Amino acid sequence: MTDAVSGSAPDVPEEPVAEPAREPAGPAPLGLVRTPTGHAGVDAHLERLADADHLPADEHAAVYEDVHGGLREALTALDAPPVPGPYENRS
Repeated sequence: MTDAVSGSAPDVPEEPVAEPAREPAGPAPLGLVRTPTGHAGVDAHLERLADADHLPADEHAAVYEDVHGGLREALTALDAPPVPGPYENRS
């Protein structure tokens, strides 16, 4: 048998192809639609949720806790007895 020359280049290690540096993706809005409730206080708290769209995930908890506290206050206020006006206690 004769040795055939394959014509291929000698085994030379190829240089690794450098990939462009990837940075973590920034915060992106979820695109949720917030429907107004008609109660100004509740709507203000729900709009505060939009702040989380522009924050990294580890900062979302603070926004959620703030909104949750505000909504709890709004619900608690519904259970409070009405405060009499200044002229409603006439004897």
